[in-house]
Amino acid sequence: METLIMVGQLLLGLSILVGLHELGHLLTAKMFGMRVEKFSIGFPPKIAGFQWGETEYSIGAIPLGGFVKISGMVDESMDTAQLASEPQPWEFRAKPAWQRLIVMLGGIIVNVITGIIIFVALVYKNGETYFSRDQVIENGIVAYEYGEAIGLKTGDKVLDINGQPYQSINDLSSGSALLSENGYYTVDRDGQQVKIEIPRGFINTFNSEESFSKFIAVRFPFEVGGVEPGSGAAEAGIDAGDKILAVNSTPITYFDQMQSALQNLKSQSAQIVRQRDSQIDTLNIPVSEEARIGIAVNPLIEPVRREYAFVEAVSKGTARAFGVVIVNAKALGKMFTGEVSAKNVSGPIGMAKIYGASWDWVKFWSITGLISMILAFMNLLPIPALDGGHVMFLLYEMVSGRAPSDKFLENAQKVGMVILLALMVFAIGNDILKLFT
Repeated sequence: METLIMVGQLLLGLSILVGLHELGHLLTAKMFGMRVEKFSIGFPPKIAGFQWGETEYSIGAIPLGGFVKISGMVDESMDTAQLASEPQPWEFRAKPAWQRLIVMLGGIIVNVITGIIIFVALVYKNGETYFSRDQVIENGIVAYEYGEAIGLKTGDKVLDINGQPYQSINDLSSGSALLSENGYYTVDRDGQQVKIEIPRGFINTFNSEESFSKFIAVRFPFEVGGVEPGSGAAEAGIDAGDKILAVNSTPITYFDQMQSALQNLKSQSAQIVRQRDSQIDTLNIPVSEEARIGIAVNPLIEPVRREYAFVEAVSKGTARAFGVVIVNAKALGKMFTGEVSAKNVSGPIGMAKIYGASWDWVKFWSITGLISMILAFMNLLPIPALDGGHVMFLLYEMVSGRAPSDKFLENAQKVGMVILLALMVFAIGNDILKLFT
């Protein structure tokens, strides 16, 4: 069932984005009087379709893309028979270069607009919820495996990133921070300022959603939120609202301190100093093999909840959308230098796993908006067979006054298809390898 939910979300998200992308090409082509022969979401073989006017609309069985076939254009269909005759007024090749340029940019523009609308809507409807810089500085952080690996320690108070203040703890593991040149954190450690450098390639550590939980978290004071029936805590009389002040004479303020103390007392008895209202007493409680005493906890700090007016949401959502493009452009550049591992490239399996095994509409639209911006960026790359390849040749024509020959465009399209197929095989191979590592 979980697999079906992941696949369902992926197919729905891709169908929306591919459909809108190809719709951008279709509308701009028709706007300039070009004949659109086919509009397909998914690649052949065709599952279903219908004819409306001059255009056949269909759904293909391979749901990893789509296409629009415009008369007189060398595209991925490699149908060049009509190019032997004189250009007809309704054909792509008969139109001015600037009109053809707009048609080729139509899908990218629609994906950008879609991404912006999604992020603006999410910000406006849901606002933001986060632990703020002030809360991090007041309470400090818990450094887990990846945080400790670069020199962070539990209790550190992170003051800035690269000398600049930040808004939330999420910024400390953002792509812009991890991809920055000579990046570093400034922390207050026991009253002394310490510079913690972000190692080159550290972003490769964050190759899954679970990996972020191994970095850092905000430290929080707590009280007992509930007690497991039949547990040692329940037998000792601990109840919701109680506070744990010490474990075996070790003072306890934060939840991580209690976890650490109990780790050293597995399968033993712990002396727990408990406070209930103004009463303080000491209880002997057995500790399980999993270092638990049978309580749930309530954090005593609440994340910041911020709502945005519509105008603010437009600004914030647009910045967030283009931030995705900037981070991906940086990552691609660093991939060529070897700083970012090509193993981070994901195919459909990786994308499905990002959506997750539970259907959460906020997460669904967040990921779909992110993918929309990434699709726009990737499609703009100057690779033949992508929109960016066509744009590159059209710009050459507009600057030089000479159009590349049909034969050249046909061969370039073939090369581009080989490149795209190789990239797809590589991405799917990465997905398969990750399943076994």
